[in-house]
Amino acid sequence: MRRPEWLDPALYPFEPHFVDVDGGRMHYVDEGEGPVVLMVHGTPTWSFLYRNLIRDLARDHRVIAPDNLGFGLSEKPREWGYRPADHAANLARLVEALELRDFVLVVHDFGGPIGLSHAAAHPERVRGIVLFNTWLWSLRGSPAERIGRVMGGAVGRFLYTRLNFSPRIVLPAAYGDRRKLSREVHRHYLMPFASRADRPGTWILARELLASSEWYDGLWHQRDRLAIKPALILWGMKDPAFGPDYLERWRAALPRARVVEIPEAGHFVQEEAPETSIREIRSFISSLPHAGSASA
Repeated sequence: MRRPEWLDPALYPFEPHFVDVDGGRMHYVDEGEGPVVLMVHGTPTWSFLYRNLIRDLARDHRVIAPDNLGFGLSEKPREWGYRPADHAANLARLVEALELRDFVLVVHDFGGPIGLSHAAAHPERVRGIVLFNTWLWSLRGSPAERIGRVMGGAVGRFLYTRLNFSPRIVLPAAYGDRRKLSREVHRHYLMPFASRADRPGTWILARELLASSEWYDGLWHQRDRLAIKPALILWGMKDPAFGPDYLERWRAALPRARVVEIPEAGHFVQEEAPETSIREIRSFISSLPHAGSASA
């Protein structure tokens, strides 16, 4: 695949890699050597979200960051499920294809349930977990249910597929300070969804906020498998969707986790506070037991 013309190599200088998964070809970043760090994004983002972390950590780690199918530089098939469980199955295929073991898992937004499903199923593979604003439980009965019902219906489908609502409107609205989202950076979140044909993934995930509730609950019932792992929680306190109540639920579920509240950041901590994110993740990784091996 040729590098898209809109992709600025100064912002995203990474060599492309691809793996065949269910539904198409998945793009992923694979930079550096050393202990493995696996980063999983949500919506409407892609591995571009982690670019600052990748560049720094790749100096002494092997950093892998896939683009879920339908996002970023991965293929965007028209006929595919795009449910979180489907993305999780593809992530498992990537882990197996690269024979990854003993890795630190970094997740954000929908990347939480997508990535943590693998950690719950294979805790022996995971050295530690880093959570950015995310969740792992059913949203039914919460304030998010009303939004989920609207966005998962006909109105939401129109907004997401016709107007590119998710990266155009939702993404900047979720910043703690919108002035931190430059026009150039925003363009890199808009362009992967340039046409209507590119947008089924964003709308289906909006629908699956509620439609995948049973799957989330199944993962939540396995949270004890995660609680035994060292964990770091980096939380943007100005997140309009994932508020302090989400953080408190994580505190209860992962009582051993180190929690870093970032008062000025919204949902996209990696964009709004990259230096803090890098510093805290490096400190966290250095506190972990020595990795047995970077990969098999």
